[in-house]
Amino acid sequence: MEKEAAAVWRALDGSPVSCVEKLKVLEQNLAEFRALALDLLEDAVLMGCDPDLVRQVLRDVVDRVELRFMPRQME
Repeated sequence: MEKEAAAVWRALDGSPVSCVEKLKVLEQNLAEFRALALDLLEDAVLMGCDPDLVRQVLRDVVDRVELRFMPRQME
């Protein structure tokens, strides 16, 4: 399997996030999210679900995630 390119994390103003520790946390969180999404997809397919439908459900869930706080730049 081909390795994915690292995400370019950007602030609300469009500037790249450059703090090494912040980037490390973001990449770790993304790796955990990918692993969980893969587990969910594989389990669903093993149970007979359509993988395209599972992917759509995952997209819908991500689209509906609400922030529990408002970033300062958006206030």
